[in-house]
This record gives sequence, structure tokens and C-alpha cells, in this order.
Amino acid sequence: MPFRFPLFLLICASGLWGARAAMAADVTVFAAASLKTALDDAALAFEAQTGLDVALSYAGSSALARQIQYGAPADLFISANVDWMDVLQKDGLLVSGSRVDLLGNDLVLVAFGTDTPVDLTDPTDLPARLGGDYLAMALVDAVPAGLYGKAALQSLGLWDSVQGQVAQSDNVRSALALVATGEAPLGVVYATDAQSSEQVHIVATFPDDSHPPIIYPMAEIAGHGGDATQAFRDFLTRESARDVFVTHGFTVSDATQ
Repeated sequence: MPFRFPLFLLICASGLWGARAAMAADVTVFAAASLKTALDDAALAFEAQTGLDVALSYAGSSALARQIQYGAPADLFISANVDWMDVLQKDGLLVSGSRVDLLGNDLVLVAFGTDTPVDLTDPTDLPARLGGDYLAMALVDAVPAGLYGKAALQSLGLWDSVQGQVAQSDNVRSALALVATGEAPLGVVYATDAQSSEQVHIVATFPDDSHPPIIYPMAEIAGHGGDATQAFRDFLTRESARDVFVTHGFTVSDATQ
């Protein structure tokens, strides 16, 4: 796809910055890209409260999980689905008893330049709105937002009609950027991503039963971290952080009190 090379350069640049920042931080967090706006705010509140420094590295959950498998210095991991956390747990890379289901989200269709709704129950409406243009999605066979999106489109009988026009990007925020800049007229992202951008409009919400539940598990990484990591993990499950996440459109689990 024509979008992939510039995005690759951006991801490489952000990864180099993240590696430098992690060296000076008290806590290094690897987190799904869809968490960026909310988790940035939560981390600032934690830093103000404790005086500790938090380094946040965002990417697709699949890429982050693989980096952790190869020994990347993450203290805490927050994934956008349970599967990648399951992989790390089976590999023995999580601190026993530290895993919790932190947040939930919704899956939406967003558009650039229009708020006219798309009828997902009409098999012709989405293809007609696309015309010959692209549908922006995160990687449909690896990144959680892409996996959820593909599952939802398949469940609704729409995948076969649009799969040839899917512009895949490395994470959901990159997919959002394609729509926000007008490079793609439509995209499948999380509701919280749509809320973070004034350049897109939600034109449809995928039914909850069209895809697996969207769950964000969190866990400490074995062999890393310490008291500061535990303090930040505990902070993210308390009411002060809960309010931040809810403000940004997430749902909170029973673990977040």
C-alpha cells in the first residue's frame, strides 16, 4: 500500500525515542496505541502525585508483545486484547498474579468530511460509500483493532465486498490518521480513537455481538520493574485513573475501582 513506508519511518523514529526515554524512567510501559491519549493523561497525574517518571511506548499490541519476547525492557504491558497477553503468559514472561482486565472499548466506523450514517445491516451501503477508495484498518491478522474489525465485517457479511480495498496500517492510531488526513474516506477504529480526533465522525457502531469482547489486560513483566511499577499498576486500577479513562470513552472493568 502507498501509505506504509511513511508510517514505517514514523514508527521507527518513535521507537528510538522510546528507547532513550525508557533509560531514564522509573517505570517503562508498553501499551496499545489506542490507549495513548488517556494513558498519557493518567501518567501525568501519577507523576504529579508521586514524583516518579513514566516512559510510555505505544504501538500495536502484536509488535509490543514480540518486542517483550525478545527482551525489550518493559516493566508493564497493557494489550488491546487478551490473546497477546495469553502468549506472554504461556511464555512465562508475566509476574504471577499481576494480570488484570483493566478496560473495555467499542468498535466504530469513522468518516472524513461527513457525518452521514452508514447502515451496516445493508450489504450495499458500505461498498457504495467506499466507491473505489480505501477502508483504513489496523493489520487485520495481527493487531487487535484489525482482528476485531475483520471479525465484525465477516459477521455482518461485509468482508468479501471490501477486503480488496482495505489499507492496513501498523496500529489503530495510524489507521485513524489515514482518515483524519483524508487519505482514506472511512476507517475502522475504536470509539476512543474517534473521540480523540476532531477530523473524523462516527458514522456507525459495530454491534457488540459482531466481534469478540474488546478487553485491555494489564500485567507486570517478569524480571523487570519493582516498587515503582507496582505503584503505577495499582494507580491505574483506582478511581482517579478510572475517571480519566471514562472521560476518554473507555469502559472500566471490576478491577478498576
